[in-house]
Amino acid sequence: MEQQMSNGSFITEFLLLPVELQLLHFWLFLGIYLAALLGNSLIITAIACHHHLHTPMYFFLLNLSLLDLGSISTTLPKALDNSLWDSRNISYLGCAAQVFFFFFFVTAEFSLLTIMSYDRYVAICKPLHYGTLLGSRACVHMAAAAWGSGFLYAVLHTANTFSLPLCKGNAVDQFFCEMPQILKLSCSDSYLREVGLIMVSACLAFGCFVFIVVSYVQILRAVLRIPSEQGRHKAFSTCLPHLVVVSLFVSTGIFVHLKPPSISSPSLDLVVTFLYSVVPPAVNPLIYSMRNQEIKDALRKLITRCYAEAMNCSSSS
Repeated sequence: MEQQMSNGSFITEFLLLPVELQLLHFWLFLGIYLAALLGNSLIITAIACHHHLHTPMYFFLLNLSLLDLGSISTTLPKALDNSLWDSRNISYLGCAAQVFFFFFFVTAEFSLLTIMSYDRYVAICKPLHYGTLLGSRACVHMAAAAWGSGFLYAVLHTANTFSLPLCKGNAVDQFFCEMPQILKLSCSDSYLREVGLIMVSACLAFGCFVFIVVSYVQILRAVLRIPSEQGRHKAFSTCLPHLVVVSLFVSTGIFVHLKPPSISSPSLDLVVTFLYSVVPPAVNPLIYSMRNQEIKDALRKLITRCYAEAMNCSSSS
């Protein structure tokens, strides 16, 4: 039952969006979650087990898969539990944890996507300086900066959001505890602090987006100057997946946080949030492996080896 809170009262739990056709949603969420787990785990294992993939590009891709696993594991398990048991409840601490970890993984992922655009820029536009600019130590520092920025922003936003007095009920109109939905429950002007923090974050994110766009403009100009068609095809094969992932991630994320209230509706909010929070972690492995021959070869060898080992174990037993 939705609770109407008065100033100073403490919410012990939140109610997530009620889901119709619970079993249908359960199987849909379960299929997407298992696909994300399998795809990202295969990418991580393939990169970790094949020495020729121990390059900056694949190091960043491994980190991206780890972040995708984290973000989708923050939202879908609770949604699966609620769909299976026809429940809406999530504890106060569970909601705060969802906000923290989701913001952590999403912020770190966007930072990493920015770094990956720089990696592609250096590889194509300044190949002679690639080893110098993107040595192993520099790559580790860049990845650590991405994870660190995600942690910092998650702490700031979570602490600020859950320090607000909430008196407009405890119903969150989403399948997980999304920060904009929590802010709607605030009953004082103090929520403007979080709005201001979101605007600062949006400006920084816009700066990263501009950096990505400028990088790809330079990359496109350099690729078009490559004389051989095979060289242009190889360059596009390594850049196009990253551009698709960035476009999907940024466009849906911007829309869900900056759309005008006049076009807001529960069904639209649900679809757009699903697109930016669930779809990218599930489809990123497919996008990156479809046009990358090295990844496909590594995955083929990995699956073949696992199949051979399974056959040997069954025959020996």
